[in-house]
Amino acid sequence: MRVLGIDPGLTRCGVGVIETGRPPLLVAVGVISTTADMAAADRLLAISEGIEEWVERHSPDAIAIERAFAQHNVPTVMGVAQVAGLGMVAAARRGIPVTLHTPSEVKASVTGYGNAPKAQVQSMVARILNLAAPPKPADAADALALAICHYFRLGAPTATTGAQTAAQRAWAEAERAARRPSNLSRGDYLR
Repeated sequence: MRVLGIDPGLTRCGVGVIETGRPPLLVAVGVISTTADMAAADRLLAISEGIEEWVERHSPDAIAIERAFAQHNVPTVMGVAQVAGLGMVAAARRGIPVTLHTPSEVKASVTGYGNAPKAQVQSMVARILNLAAPPKPADAADALALAICHYFRLGAPTATTGAQTAAQRAWAEAERAARRPSNLSRGDYLR
């Protein structure tokens, strides 16, 4: 099974494809770039065409996209959400299942810790995919982390035991914790 991970962004949209298995294998990784001096519509068109090209070239069975979340920088969130929508449209156009993952879900699935620093996530991506170094730029590594998260979310068993890895168990626990009611009020989430 092939999974395409998309780390949405207007300046750099990370894209990465893995082939699932034990261990998962890197198929391709890169970024789709635009510049801030381009009109917003032209930036979105360029990214859309880039995503479509990646989907056509690599024929993924599933697409994993980072879920946009609230930040104080509204223009950044809007751009991320728009690019995430382009990935969802590309998937829907071809009947490819698409799943959104939060950054903490990705971190927990790849490192076992939902608040892991970016450098640790990148290091684990390289380790999981048996790479000499993390892919550059960070957006490319993040796209692979999304693809790995999706694969692990499927409950990919180890080759020898058929059991989940520690990272998969941590991700499952993080997902269960996210579903539990919180004592925080709605206003606390937005701070």
